[in-house]
Amino acid sequence: MVIYVTEPNTFVGDDLVPGEEYEVRPTDTGTERQNRAWHALLQEYWVSGCHSYNAISFPHFRELIKLYLGAGEEKYYSLLDDSGNRLDEPVIRYRVKSWKRYGRKERKESIDRLIAEMHQAGVQTCKFYEILESMEAKHDEKTDNTCR
Repeated sequence: MVIYVTEPNTFVGDDLVPGEEYEVRPTDTGTERQNRAWHALLQEYWVSGCHSYNAISFPHFRELIKLYLGAGEEKYYSLLDDSGNRLDEPVIRYRVKSWKRYGRKERKESIDRLIAEMHQAGVQTCKFYEILESMEAKHDEKTDNTCR
């Protein structure tokens, strides 16, 4: 369901029912569809064995993919040293950006890079093509691709 904010305290959308609660999020956040596609593609890339990443486990592989094909690292400030002791001054540290913190555009670009790399690596599994077909079908439902 899509809800449009037309003015303060006014909403317009398909199937809105007075008295019901709806989750509203800004359009720049990632979608659940992007989330499912990303994780399905990651899992299939790992299972295919076509990748050349030196990952010791699937979680390690996922972090490497986010680092190299995703949004990379994000900066944060820490008030603790590596031993957990409090510091007098904040220290800048870096970590792989969490998928939850990706915006819609970052997710789209990361998924596009992942698909491109999977093609280049030679992933040709039935599941890979099923995922791509499903993504294409969902895209076609959303947009009108008729010629005018």
